[in-house]
Amino acid sequence: MPDWTVRAPGAATDQNDQGADQAPPETSFSQTSAAPNEDPMADARDYGIASFARDILAVADNMERALGALDAELREKADAGTKALLDGVELTERELLKVLEKHGVKKFEPLDEKFDPNLHQAMFELPDASRPAGTVARVIQPGYMIGERILRPALVAVAKGGPKGSIESPANDNAGASQEPRGSR
Repeated sequence: MPDWTVRAPGAATDQNDQGADQAPPETSFSQTSAAPNEDPMADARDYGIASFARDILAVADNMERALGALDAELREKADAGTKALLDGVELTERELLKVLEKHGVKKFEPLDEKFDPNLHQAMFELPDASRPAGTVARVIQPGYMIGERILRPALVAVAKGGPKGSIESPANDNAGASQEPRGSR
């Protein structure tokens, strides 16, 4: 029977140690080292492409800008060659997003969602009485997630001036009275 005992380098091996070596090799060494390595390896597999994906997002942004450069009216008036070019750019953008999703990268556009500083980067406030204050009124640039992590926050404009979303008005009768501190008169 082979000797599976883990010894310090240079330690003498003794044939009489065989009796103390009854445990199979997988119980003494491999079980303790396998469990801690599973999470980092899964993490590396899931998120290892994050840097590459961030770089590719610039390509996706340029594709979206190219498609947004022409409005629907100009597209209708375009000749057959220009329409074919636009169709090719649209197809390429869809394929790029599909490949990103295949690798765990998903695009999100949070229009009309409550502003979340963990997912969104506010660029400016937009007066909009039709939306509750604190909601996303416009998406300037979509955000991307990789797995459950934010790869790039969405750049957004946040509504202000509309009805308050979750803040209730005070229940006392002095709600409309001036809020001067006592003793300031």
